[in-house]
Amino acid sequence: MRERRAIYPGSFDPITNGHVDIIERGLKIFDQIIIAVLENPKKESLFTTEERVTMIKEIFASEPRVKVKSFNGLLVDFAKKNKARVIIRGLRAVSDFEYEFQMALMNRKLYPELETLFMMPNLNYIFLSSRLVKEIYMFGGCLKNLVPEIVENYLRKKFQI
Repeated sequence: MRERRAIYPGSFDPITNGHVDIIERGLKIFDQIIIAVLENPKKESLFTTEERVTMIKEIFASEPRVKVKSFNGLLVDFAKKNKARVIIRGLRAVSDFEYEFQMALMNRKLYPELETLFMMPNLNYIFLSSRLVKEIYMFGGCLKNLVPEIVENYLRKKFQI
């Protein structure tokens, strides 16, 4: 029987509890999830690709079914290279749907065997985004229950607070 492997792509700058929730619930469906951290030189990230990969590996250190890799280029090429036929995407609101729907259809055109699984986050995280986490932290807000403690530690180091 073939291993059920999925890819969960994103910039994860930083990873949030909403992302973690999707991954943990995805593990109930898939044998392995590859967290694909996007290297995007056009996007200014707070954390380097290496920092994001390391952070996520630390969060999932006790879960052998989670792999973390960085990638650039087309997601479909990354999926083929890693023998994955499913992409997991989280949808928080209707505003996410239009973009994600377009991407899913284009990915299917480029790689017809690739499916996209849309997952809704836990209601506690429906409003949560990496952008909001960075803003809350920069203005001294509390990140309790929004990000794993590891992420808070990385933010503290980054801002030397």
